[in-house]
Amino acid sequence: MQLNKFTDIGLRVLMYLSQSRFDQQVTIDEIATTFDLPRNHLIKVITRLNKLGWIKATRGRNGGLELNPESLQLRIGDILRELENTTELINCEKPVCRFHGGCLLKDALQTGLESFYAHMNQHSLFDIVNNNTREKIIAMHKTHAA
Repeated sequence: MQLNKFTDIGLRVLMYLSQSRFDQQVTIDEIATTFDLPRNHLIKVITRLNKLGWIKATRGRNGGLELNPESLQLRIGDILRELENTTELINCEKPVCRFHGGCLLKDALQTGLESFYAHMNQHSLFDIVNNNTREKIIAMHKTHAA
């Protein structure tokens, strides 16, 4: 399974914001520059993360982005499930599959997908960034501030 670009960006944003200083907001332009992302696509991701309550987005001159501290406890599988917005890996209806009704592929794929999410739920956002990744993210913040 390959994550879609939306999910990839969402994970990077959450990870990056996890190490931002609470006295300084991160801007969309900072994230776009840091990760070499199209601003318009990033805005869509930011909007979704904000609606989910995982981040706080403040408009205006002194505005910016910050991670909701409770989001550090989010499980990675739950994040992926929400951002991927994929309930099925295969659609047997469109176009109609000639194997439809006698094939176990869809069930096998669904079981695999659920196993993947369950495995990823063994890790929280905090777990993912609380290691050498944390130092890399902090260095990225320092590079941007310089």
